[in-house]
Amino acid sequence: MDTLTRIRAFIDVVEAEGFSAAARKTGRSKALLSKYVRELEDELGALLLNRTTRQFSLTEAGHTYFRTASDILKEIDNLADLVRESNQQLKGRLRISVPRTFVDADVGQSLIDFAKENPNLALEISADDRFVDLIEEGFDVAIRVTKLEDSGMIARKISDFRTHVCVTKEFLERYPNLVHPNDLANVPFIIDTNNRSQNSIRFYNPDSSSFNVTISGPIEVNSPHATLRAALAGIGVAMVPDFIGRKEIESGALLTLFNDYIPTDRGIYAVYPHRRYLPAKVRIFVDYLYNWFRKQS
Repeated sequence: MDTLTRIRAFIDVVEAEGFSAAARKTGRSKALLSKYVRELEDELGALLLNRTTRQFSLTEAGHTYFRTASDILKEIDNLADLVRESNQQLKGRLRISVPRTFVDADVGQSLIDFAKENPNLALEISADDRFVDLIEEGFDVAIRVTKLEDSGMIARKISDFRTHVCVTKEFLERYPNLVHPNDLANVPFIIDTNNRSQNSIRFYNPDSSSFNVTISGPIEVNSPHATLRAALAGIGVAMVPDFIGRKEIESGALLTLFNDYIPTDRGIYAVYPHRRYLPAKVRIFVDYLYNWFRKQS
């Protein structure tokens, strides 16, 4: 039995948080996985797992070995992907972290279209509005809708992105004095609690200096789709991402205000860990998204 098989068994058990769960996931028996892990410990001369009848925990050596062994296996698998790439058959699993806002919007169709064109590649899509740690949590790639900060990750911009201050025509008739962003402090605002600064909005002057406007209103909700619907109902003003409110804005159902004060340096990015061998599945996925958005524009 080769060492790589034993290492994979150990990683499967740790990631599944138990021998029984790992057996169900891999299709191997619990006894066989236990045998592989025991042989790996014998080979290393170190205990990796503390076992009891109901649970197990990683030893200090197990923690160290798991982190390093996981990275090594990923490099081996990535190198294999590069060799297989010539036959255009993507296989395996691609773990993607995506904002819920993205996956629930029309642009989320890009993920479905990619899956349809690559039936041999299993997509594991985690919809979460927080910024996950790709390396610690084992993701291959993340979609981020933001102003990109220096994170040590590799990033590719796949589309432009901006937000709009949106109101209905009827709302604007009720509040005709909305002539400057500061005036938003005096009108009902629909607050999307996904935003980092929930109760204020930062605007930018033409000279690039910035100022904050405090907002308040009758609804606070962690969904840009809900803020869009509330704005359409005339309940208040809302900050709406362009890929969510584009149809309503283009149709005239919503009007946009203060566009000259809203930064345009945001984007939709694909972010992935820096690796010596970039997995073919990641590169092809990112290329696909980039081209998908080009076709939509």
